[in-house]
Amino acid sequence: MFLEPLPLTPDHDIPAPLLTELTALYASNRDFHTLSGDFPDPDDIRPEQVATALADEVANPDVEVLLARSGGRLAGIAITLAHHPDPADPDPWIGLLMVDADVQRQGHGRRLASLVEDRLRAAGRTAVRLAVLDNNPKGLAFWSALGYEVVGHRPDRRLGRPCAVLRKALR
Repeated sequence: MFLEPLPLTPDHDIPAPLLTELTALYASNRDFHTLSGDFPDPDDIRPEQVATALADEVANPDVEVLLARSGGRLAGIAITLAHHPDPADPDPWIGLLMVDADVQRQGHGRRLASLVEDRLRAAGRTAVRLAVLDNNPKGLAFWSALGYEVVGHRPDRRLGRPCAVLRKALR
């Protein structure tokens, strides 16, 4: 598996073939989108919705959208935030880590998380945080198994959903 930054066209759009791949990736994660409410209909995720969601991310200069490829196919996506809006929070954040449902439970999520941590470590970061929706026990179990520890609870900044905040030191 390798990571690559999200490539954009000169007009700052996602190339059409890649948008098709990304839409399939997002649509494969119906259960997560049902929990998160990020899309109006988790059974009908459309390319324009994915493009809008990612455009909002890439508009922030502190955000990096990373694509994970394995065996020539898009296996996952990770979105990181270099600086949290709260100035008291010194750590970068993983805003999203999603693996194509067709290849879940094969170690891709663990590998993707490890590659993201390696990038942050190489950038001199000493820890990373993320939030897991309180209604997502599978997500909490995944991150806990990777060594992340719950350090607090608070609503997410965008929609006010209750979340556990997790942190992992990057040694």
